[in-house]
Amino acid sequence: MKIMAVDYGDAHTGIAISDLTGTLAGFTTVIHSRKEPVVIEEICRLITDHGVTELVVGYPRNMNGTLGPRAEKCAAFAAALGEAAALPVTLWDERRSTVEAHNILFENGKNAKKRKTIVDAVAASLMLEGYLTRRKLEGTK
Repeated sequence: MKIMAVDYGDAHTGIAISDLTGTLAGFTTVIHSRKEPVVIEEICRLITDHGVTELVVGYPRNMNGTLGPRAEKCAAFAAALGEAAALPVTLWDERRSTVEAHNILFENGKNAKKRKTIVDAVAASLMLEGYLTRRKLEGTK
């Protein structure tokens, strides 16, 4: 069972895919497109190529827990992706994932230009790790 995390963005969408056991984040990439149909098509290709069976899409709540326009946009994207891929989709609270990704990359010596090219994949990896940890703790592996 492989699980894919998607950090959907306006111009860049981070992707992280778990290992076969569903315990570790493995493959990562970034899809560079502003067009939702292109992003969905590329994700569906990755799903097929990697044998993904479940999707986790970032759901950016406001810091106070409320939903804003970005969360609504991500929920609509998740619904369209789930339909196109015919896979279950879980919305995952991703507050601070991009901030944490930038911090990790900065601490590892990546300059601003390099961080910009990979930060979305790192954010997707952080989301996936959080989701996999929750599944393990809940015994739903």
